[in-house]
Amino acid sequence: FRSASVVKLLIALDYLWNRGPDYQIPSGDQAKWNSMLRSSDDDAASEFWVRNGRGSIVTRMARELSLSSNTTPPPANQDGMWGYTALTAADTVKIYRYLLDTAPARVRELIMGNLKQSTRCSATDHFDQHFGIAGAFNKPWAVKQGWSGFGDIEQGTCRPATSALNGKAASVDLTKPALHTTGTVGSGDRSIVAVYTLHDVGTSYGKAYTDLGRLTRSLTVPGGVRPAGTWF
Repeated sequence: FRSASVVKLLIALDYLWNRGPDYQIPSGDQAKWNSMLRSSDDDAASEFWVRNGRGSIVTRMARELSLSSNTTPPPANQDGMWGYTALTAADTVKIYRYLLDTAPARVRELIMGNLKQSTRCSATDHFDQHFGIAGAFNKPWAVKQGWSGFGDIEQGTCRPATSALNGKAASVDLTKPALHTTGTVGSGDRSIVAVYTLHDVGTSYGKAYTDLGRLTRSLTVPGGVRPAGTWF
């Protein structure tokens, strides 16, 4: 799948990789860093993407985390489009496993701590990003969501938004609307969940939101507690 905003996990890890042992984030980057992870701020992600080498970020992190050959940078002629990174659910699980099991404690805190403070509305395009995991399970959870290709929408209390991540590629569908939910569920990050979906062209954001929620609620997730009265 095209990753949409899920690639921000790799952008964040690459940013921190050689900042040990303290992994301090400069004051000028801190607000943008938090917004990228909590509120899926596209402008912040684009700044870090360009500053740190664009597609080479994905190549480096795929190597360091032993991700599969399915995780690749965007096409060379679209290397500014970080959301065109190819990523699988299985490799997404590997990323979270690294964060939970292997990453230095400070790295884990910086990334997972922000994902646990996910805001209802995204910072740049104002999508309601509390779909999937965030709607299917009670807290505690940590999420990094992804969406692309829905055009102008208005969902919940968020303002209308425009997504420009459309296009064509040989191996990764860049045309159909994509909606992904990834993260951890339950006390102590008990379970990792990664659900990637594509929808027919023309599908509304509301329908995709509902369908992804129904699919996520159908999963058996150890440690996950569904809100009272939910069904699937």
